[in-house]
Amino acid sequence: MPDPTISDRRKDEASAWFVALQEKIIAAFELLEEEAEGPFAKPDMAAGRFSTKLWRRTNETGGDGGGGRMALLAGRVFEKMAVHTSTVFGAFPPEFAKQIPGAEEDPRFWASGVSLIAHPWNPNVPVVHMNTRYVETSRAWFGGGADLTPVLDSRRAQSDPDAQDFHAAMKRACNDAQNPAADYEKYKQWCDEYFYLKHRSEPRGIGGIFYDYLDCPAGDDPVFAKNFAFTRAVGMGFLSIYPELVRRNMALVWTSADREEQLVRRGRYVEFNLLYDRGTIFGLKTGGNVEAILSSLPPLVMWP
Repeated sequence: MPDPTISDRRKDEASAWFVALQEKIIAAFELLEEEAEGPFAKPDMAAGRFSTKLWRRTNETGGDGGGGRMALLAGRVFEKMAVHTSTVFGAFPPEFAKQIPGAEEDPRFWASGVSLIAHPWNPNVPVVHMNTRYVETSRAWFGGGADLTPVLDSRRAQSDPDAQDFHAAMKRACNDAQNPAADYEKYKQWCDEYFYLKHRSEPRGIGGIFYDYLDCPAGDDPVFAKNFAFTRAVGMGFLSIYPELVRRNMALVWTSADREEQLVRRGRYVEFNLLYDRGTIFGLKTGGNVEAILSSLPPLVMWP
C-alpha cells in the first residue's frame, strides 16, 4: 500500500470533498424543487426534500469495512433522485482483484466517492449521472465523470442546446483544472465509448466526459494536487450546468406519448447499469450497500 502518512492525508482530503459536494448538491436540488411552479405530474405536488440514511458495512473478516450516507429525493421535479457518498475498505476477492490495478499483488483497497443519478418527471428534462472517486490499492488514482441522457429522440442530438451547454461545461472543467492530464477530447471520446449499449448498438445518451486510473504516485504530491483539483472541477462543473438545464425545461408541457418514450428510454438505462456499469459491479463485488448501489435504477420503466 502507499506510504501511510501520505495516504492518510490524501484519504482525508478526498473523502471530505465528496461529503462537501454531496451537501452542495442536496442544497441545489432542493432549491429546484422549491422553485418549480408546474405543470406537475400530479395535482398539488409538494416540493421534495432529501431523506438521508447512514450505513455501515463489514469487511471480508467480519470487521469494520467503512460505510456511507445515502440521500434520496422524490418530489415534483424529480420522480427519483439519489446522491450518495461512501468510504469503504477491505480486501478484494481473488477473482475480482485481478481486474483492479495494483490489487493482484495485494488485494487490500480503500475507496471513497460521490455518485448521483437524477430521473426527472418531465420528459423534456434530461436524465443525468455524475460520479467522482478516489481509490487506493498498491496504486492510487482518481476517476469519474458526468454524462447526460435526454429521453426524447427529438432532444438526443449534439446540436440540441442542452447537449451543447453540457459539453461546454465539461470542457471548462477540464480547462479550468490547468492539468495536462485533463484531456477533454480524450475523456469525451472515452465517455462515448463507455456509455454505449453494445447489445443494441446505440449510445446511452449524448455523452459528457469519463476518466479513470488518473494516477497519483505516492511520492508526487503535485500530481495528486492537480488530479484532485480536476476531480473537484468536474463536480463543480456538473453543479454549474445541470440545474440550469432543469430550469429551462421543467415547465415545458409534455404528452402521454412523451411519457411513454421516457419510460422506454429508462429501460435502456437499466440495461446499461446492470450489464456494463463499473460502479455497480464494484459496489456489488465489494459488499457495498445494495440499496444505494441500485438506487440509480428508475422507479418506473417500460419495455415495448
